[in-house]
Amino acid sequence: MAKFRRYGFIFIGPGLTGQETVIEHGDFKQFTVGVSDTADAPKVALKMVEDGVQLLDLCGAFGPVEAAKVIEAIDGRIPVGHASYGIGSSAAVLALDE
Repeated sequence: MAKFRRYGFIFIGPGLTGQETVIEHGDFKQFTVGVSDTADAPKVALKMVEDGVQLLDLCGAFGPVEAAKVIEAIDGRIPVGHASYGIGSSAAVLALDE
């Protein structure tokens, strides 16, 4: 089993076009990429996998359908998780677009 050394996180933000931030500590690297739409994530995820990312998380803006599209794009080659907001947070999340 390979050592866990590469982690990826994709998040959504207005106007973001795939900007990447890398955090390094020893031989561990975290790649964080911002996109403006969930539809951009499959392409970003595929590049991350090609760059050696071993585990990928998606921010709370991704629902199960969007996460499935990412998993399909990378052909299930690495684990993909996605955060979700509880029902109590729905109004506050929706208010962010106002």
